[in-house]
Amino acid sequence: MNGILPLWKERGLTSHDCVMRLRKILKMKAIGHTGTLDPEVEGVLPICIGRATKVAAYLTDSPKEYEAQVTIGTATETEDQTGEIIEKTEDVPWIDKKEILAVLQTFVGEITQVPPMYSAVKVNGKRLYEYAREGKIVKRPERKVTIYNISLISDPFKDNDGFHFSIKVKCSKGTYIRTLCVDIGKTLGYPSHMSKLVRTKAGGFDISHTMTLEEVKQKLEENKLEESLYPMDRGVEHLPFLKVNETVQKQVMNGRVLPIPENIPKSDPFRMIGVDGTTIALYQRHPEKQGLIKPVRVF
Repeated sequence: MNGILPLWKERGLTSHDCVMRLRKILKMKAIGHTGTLDPEVEGVLPICIGRATKVAAYLTDSPKEYEAQVTIGTATETEDQTGEIIEKTEDVPWIDKKEILAVLQTFVGEITQVPPMYSAVKVNGKRLYEYAREGKIVKRPERKVTIYNISLISDPFKDNDGFHFSIKVKCSKGTYIRTLCVDIGKTLGYPSHMSKLVRTKAGGFDISHTMTLEEVKQKLEENKLEESLYPMDRGVEHLPFLKVNETVQKQVMNGRVLPIPENIPKSDPFRMIGVDGTTIALYQRHPEKQGLIKPVRVF
């Protein structure tokens, strides 16, 4: 069995839990996920099965979309709803919708984030959450991420827990939505945290493409699971491409190093599209030999 299974990860499970359960269900080891989701987050988690694990890294690198709720008035140690409150504003005033919209737009483009202490980022060979559990705070490396689009998707409201509004975010790999919510609150002038999060799109797959673990079991019992998987080249559709003729296709399929074509895509890697319209390989500019391109993956 080979292909991409867009799984709907339910709350309470880690991404690793999902992989382990699928290995038991499908009775195979060659299964991998394409980007970690925290246990309390639900959403789209593309799973690569069999030979499709070759494209897992490219799915992980693709843009993601999320819907998150920002809660103004309290900050937590984890930056989300699971952590202990470390700062609180007793009476948060009503924040005008126009002010929220204006602040959101300041985050569009390339921004700098500092990963939260409760995250899997490694510092000196140790994960940040391990330091956090020991009560230690260490210097964290800044990272550049890109917010392609951010919008307000709900009217703000207030309750006993604070002032809330929901946002939709399209972002690059490595973006911490928790940290984004905290930074939005800081810009508005108040402590804040992310109180809800759903990943609505990843690797070109959205909610409409997904299956739950129970639905996977059911389709397997009905012998319909394999036909429900997506081909592995779907996992690299977001990459630029170059169409080749039959002669070049044979060379590509043999993993040949080739001269740089005139119409080469601007970014690396890029897809080589065969005569039947499918992705046959990924190529990049040769890092050592000028004027040549070399294969990264041949499918």
